[in-house]
Amino acid sequence: MLLQKAADFDLDISVMDPDPDAPARFLCREFRPGDFRKYDDVLAFGRTVDLLTIEIEHVNTDALLVLQKEGVIVYPQPQVIQLVQDKGAQKIFYRTHKIPTAAFQLASNREEILKCDLPFPFIQKLRREGYDGRGVKRINDVAGKSKAFDAPSVLEELVDLEMEISVMVARNSKGEIVHYPLTGMIFNPEANLVEFLYSPVQVSKEIEKEAIAIAVALIDSLQMIGILAVEMFLTNNGKLLVNEIAPRPHNSGHHTIEGCVTSQYEQHLRAILGWPLGSTQMLKPAVMINLLGEKKHEGPAMYEGLEETLKIEGAYVHLYGKRIRNHFGKWDM
Repeated sequence: MLLQKAADFDLDISVMDPDPDAPARFLCREFRPGDFRKYDDVLAFGRTVDLLTIEIEHVNTDALLVLQKEGVIVYPQPQVIQLVQDKGAQKIFYRTHKIPTAAFQLASNREEILKCDLPFPFIQKLRREGYDGRGVKRINDVAGKSKAFDAPSVLEELVDLEMEISVMVARNSKGEIVHYPLTGMIFNPEANLVEFLYSPVQVSKEIEKEAIAIAVALIDSLQMIGILAVEMFLTNNGKLLVNEIAPRPHNSGHHTIEGCVTSQYEQHLRAILGWPLGSTQMLKPAVMINLLGEKKHEGPAMYEGLEETLKIEGAYVHLYGKRIRNHFGKWDM
């Protein structure tokens, strides 16, 4: 999707991905199979480009830091990516910069989790490698502590939620910042993945202003260049708490492709290239449906109901192009 927008600007894009059948390979100038977690692969690839950006956070940042020193422009900056890779470091950053977040404790192993004094139930999140619902456990009682992940973790107070929202913000090298209207998120309770998104969100003007102010303060505190998704909890007593951030185009911004004047993908390109940031005005209310696939299905992707969906006025289908997997993406507006 980033490549589709890059084509409008005649940008010369190279892509590295470990999957030789990655969907992006047919849309870029050069495709190089390589593991973005491996130092040597990232370093070799980065030395062939002028500017490097990411699609996922789990990238070898040691290589990115070397590339940055060698003069390659890396946005978002490696230091930001390092922070996001560690959920514990994220929480400490929020506390240091007075960004509201749920009460938490850090634990190095299961033994320390057994000594945790957070009230039940609480949430355990692995500090590293958790993604799309993986690496997260709800601890309901003492017995649950004994079954916790035996790894460095964030132990977080369970929040009494009214809803989960996200604010997409972008910042360029001149320090200019724009934000998109709030997005509401509804998660699949089993997969812990976003299943529905909607924008705008019906909240008070005060909550809306506060959410935007938090997101703007966060990207400014990070001095980050690029687009940033700021996921927040809105509690039943009206408090906003930052849950997690993602320094890249994010599923909570996919609706902007048809729903806003400037999509999140174009905005990311504008930000990292130092161009003026685009209008974030909504063209119309938007809903996204994320197709997760049949439960327990593994194998070739088979799409049903495509013709029926295409008959719906104002509905847009976006297929990732993943051939083998157990969840696939589509967005309706």
